[in-house]
Amino acid sequence: MKYLRLLLFPFSLIYGLVVVIRNWMYDAGAFKSTKFNLPIIVVGNLDVGGAGKSPMTEYLVRLFKDQYKMATLSRGYGRKTKGFLLADNPADAEKVGDEPAQFKNKFPDVTVAVCEKRVEGIEKLNNKYRPVILDDAFQHRALKPGFSILLFDYGRLTEPRLMLPAGNLREPFSGRERADVIVISKCPPTLAEEEIGLIKKHIKPYKHQHLFFTAISYLAFHNMENDTVYYTVDDHTTVFLLTGIANAAPLLSHLKKLTPNIHHHKYPDHHQFTLKNISKLADDFAACASQKKIIITTEKDAQRLGEQALLPAVKKLPVLVLPIGISFLNNGRQQFDNLATAYVRQY
Repeated sequence: MKYLRLLLFPFSLIYGLVVVIRNWMYDAGAFKSTKFNLPIIVVGNLDVGGAGKSPMTEYLVRLFKDQYKMATLSRGYGRKTKGFLLADNPADAEKVGDEPAQFKNKFPDVTVAVCEKRVEGIEKLNNKYRPVILDDAFQHRALKPGFSILLFDYGRLTEPRLMLPAGNLREPFSGRERADVIVISKCPPTLAEEEIGLIKKHIKPYKHQHLFFTAISYLAFHNMENDTVYYTVDDHTTVFLLTGIANAAPLLSHLKKLTPNIHHHKYPDHHQFTLKNISKLADDFAACASQKKIIITTEKDAQRLGEQALLPAVKKLPVLVLPIGISFLNNGRQQFDNLATAYVRQY
């Protein structure tokens, strides 16, 4: 890996220079950045891969959905459509992408939209919604948000700060200055004050920024129909874990605390599952002699497993979906809620 990074480093310099010039052009006003007269909240990260944007977006939806007529707007990564589209109820991942489908299926009364061009997407929403929450749009500089939440994965804080392709950064670490709030996600539930101090020195938040720490909160199992299922995983359970997400390490670590018997069917982020994938899973599951065995997947993966071509095969298997939420550490929840709601109430 070290030698590969060295080989790719010249390309990272070129990519980084392009990103720096692009950001400078937006900051200087040479490139247009549109500001709307409505509350727009952006959730994003500097790294590629999962830092917990979807759970944060869902947290914000829960915070606002009962008080406001709100909407979410995403790019709709991995969908087979293009342009602006509103998610149906129930939502189809092929049409809107897995994460927007997840949002709509969990919050059917909330408007969920997708559009590659976020400015166009907000214009299509016709100023009917407030707030509009943009998932994974921190680098979308054509839009000027009013409130930006930037996530850093606790487990990746010590990785080299290298730009793509040698590293994982989409833009230089200095880009964090645009954020109003920085959240260190996926922290251990018990985070020592000494480590919090070290993280603050590492992140170096600016004076205008608020820093929060969150942990993953694992919720009750659901089935593919989104009904709660009461199932206990113990050390006699054999788990077949099916994932197509950017970072399955926290989930794997959680399950290993419950049982040592885990068979991980791991695929790339946003993987479009095929009947061949499901057949392999079914064959491995059938070949297992364990008397207590179960298949577990994530909410995001469940959206793609629910596609019409796969659903008949998936329904033959005992698949449980493990939803996740976030919990704020150090009594930070109230302060975070106050900051977000105070911003929205300005409009």
